[in-house]
Amino acid sequence: MDALFYTLHDFLLHSKSITYMMMGAVLIGLLLFWLFLSGRDEKKRTF
Repeated sequence: MDALFYTLHDFLLHSKSITYMMMGAVLIGLLLFWLFLSGRDEKKRTF
């Protein structure tokens, strides 16, 4: 990664944006995991 940070503000802005992206990915992952856990296969009817 060739990011140069000339000021503290640049560094904090970059790290905060990375944090928000990671939080969004975790929330989407938790949602998908919850859907996986709560999803059920439909029972097949047997006659």
